[in-house]
Amino acid sequence: MSARRIITAACIALLSVTAVSASYTKADEWRIVADDFNSYNGVTLANGTIGIVTSDKILTVDNIVLNNVYMSRRPGDVSRIARGPHFLNLDIDINGSQVTDSEISHKRQILDMKEAKMTTSFDTDGAEISYEIMAMRNLPYMGLVRVKVKALRDITLGVKNQTSFAEEYVDCSAEFKNHRDGNHLMPAMTSMATSYDGSIEVASATAFLFPSKEHPEIVSEDVTGGYPVMKFATQVKKGETFEFSLIGAVANSVEFPHLDADVERMAVYALRSDLSLLVAGHKKEWERLWESDIIIEGDDESQRDVRLALYHLYSFGGEGTRNSIAPMGLSTVSGYNGHVFWDTEMWMYPPLLMLNQDMARSCVDYRTDRLSQACRRARHYGFGGAMYPWESDRSGEEATPTWCLTGTFEHHITADIAIAFWNYYRVTRDIDWLRSEGYEVIRNVADFWKSRATENSDGSYSIKNVVGANEYAANIDDNAFTNGAAKRALEYAVKAAKEIGATPDQEWQRIADGMKFHHMPDGTTMEHSAYAGEIVKQADVNLLAYPLEIVTDPKRILADVEYYSKKIDGNGPAMGNSILAVLYSQAGDADKAFEFFHKAFVPNKRPPFGVLSESANSNNPYFCTGAGGLVQVVLSGFGGLRFTDDGIVQISTCLPKPWRSLTIKGVGPEKKTYVVKR
Repeated sequence: MSARRIITAACIALLSVTAVSASYTKADEWRIVADDFNSYNGVTLANGTIGIVTSDKILTVDNIVLNNVYMSRRPGDVSRIARGPHFLNLDIDINGSQVTDSEISHKRQILDMKEAKMTTSFDTDGAEISYEIMAMRNLPYMGLVRVKVKALRDITLGVKNQTSFAEEYVDCSAEFKNHRDGNHLMPAMTSMATSYDGSIEVASATAFLFPSKEHPEIVSEDVTGGYPVMKFATQVKKGETFEFSLIGAVANSVEFPHLDADVERMAVYALRSDLSLLVAGHKKEWERLWESDIIIEGDDESQRDVRLALYHLYSFGGEGTRNSIAPMGLSTVSGYNGHVFWDTEMWMYPPLLMLNQDMARSCVDYRTDRLSQACRRARHYGFGGAMYPWESDRSGEEATPTWCLTGTFEHHITADIAIAFWNYYRVTRDIDWLRSEGYEVIRNVADFWKSRATENSDGSYSIKNVVGANEYAANIDDNAFTNGAAKRALEYAVKAAKEIGATPDQEWQRIADGMKFHHMPDGTTMEHSAYAGEIVKQADVNLLAYPLEIVTDPKRILADVEYYSKKIDGNGPAMGNSILAVLYSQAGDADKAFEFFHKAFVPNKRPPFGVLSESANSNNPYFCTGAGGLVQVVLSGFGGLRFTDDGIVQISTCLPKPWRSLTIKGVGPEKKTYVVKR
């Protein structure tokens, strides 16, 4: 897991999973093909607002996840990210016989990362069927399924769809409505439910769309013990292909004051629009996103792996949403409950800041909007300034289970946020933002560390009783990364104050200069003041070299890397190896850098698409934190790009031997291109 909870063996048993490479073909660098479904981990089709998780079962999906919408599933539980109405449950029958998984052949799925769609195809008695699923990038609350049925003989085709709800919903209902506008009928099914805890309502509206004005009649059918279905039937002659689509719009009462009306309007919008234009809008948005891309020549598998990671970062991120990204993105409701951690600021946010400043801004805005809660929380614990929660949900309050020490003691998250804020200014130079929003957060973070640090007799400063990035060590003093992050947050507060013409607190710089770090007799940095060589959960000390750049001497960096590369738990989260890969790349050791680059994700790939799990021995994809680490290796390791007060600059590069060249497109506000060649 990423640094968030201390979990004993009694709390969780890790699932033993053999690492399996993704089922790649030589199709092209943008597509991943699956035709073996013995072990299946779905891909998430997402648009930053909803996530649609694919299934190995035909004509349905596993989950629909709503970003930044939370509920408690049972009394006394912490909040959990919400599942939306499951609006895709298609039934297709041919000549009265239902098409089922057991009766099909030649099933194949193709993930097209360029257009962000999943195509499933299969053969059945009487027809060849294929369908595409998309989370519409241009319509953030809508998902689309486009179906093609090619008749192998004359057939009667019957199609039904039904919306369903997960077990945490009550008072579920569905109603078929056939709206009329003049001579136009607009049939749609509206479904609603209330969360178990009564905190939210969700709704969906589904409608069938056809490429021609001449289409079958849409009717409803009541189902005993279930919700009504929406259906149609038609005749298809041998050799002909019949096409139809299903649009599903979802909404929630947190964001939509007139829930049922708002979701119905979305369905009506799709019904009265040109479907080809709606799909073209989705494609255009993804074309724009891919203007910032990573191109690797000479290593097709690395190209697909890196692009799959970048695809997920773009899928889970949103522009102008003021939403952040959870460790598992929008792939599940069970992965850390969809809460927001340091995973965003330290792992996923840096690649987005380099390649898409609007997505990065949403992550920053998420924290700005929750500053008042962080200030109140600091007061609760006797500190000044702002103390951000380790696990954050929509409320901005601490959402960590009470038994987890991380929620009470893992305070480096507050420094991580200030670092992210200053880096946003470094890249964008948005002085108006810094004056109106950014500095207020940075200043309050600095005031927190001013009150949190303890002065020692020699004039140095310690931060005591924390859980660091290495969560295996609890309630320790002078954790290396915590102290380093606090030091940087204080220094950046001084810079930010001067940038806007404010007077910085003199204590900020004094505490930063006096921050204490402990070393072994040979000079190796100690993970904390009492560290005695124990196994660590993930990179902690090594973060002082990258990204904090506090340890800068190449010999000291290498000594710390060599020591802790043997101490990081092999069953820990993937990100630690990403840091080591960056540092070996910085040292010019291409072989070691490439070795740790692979260690950061290859054992975590799960079939059939290569989606990433959190660790080598877990099976909880998609771990977007790991994707952020993987992409950072390419951008800041091999590509040598770093955040500085002069913006994004390129330092020494290091190309792995199999790679002929590395091209990074669309970097920074100027959309620069960097090319590294052998």
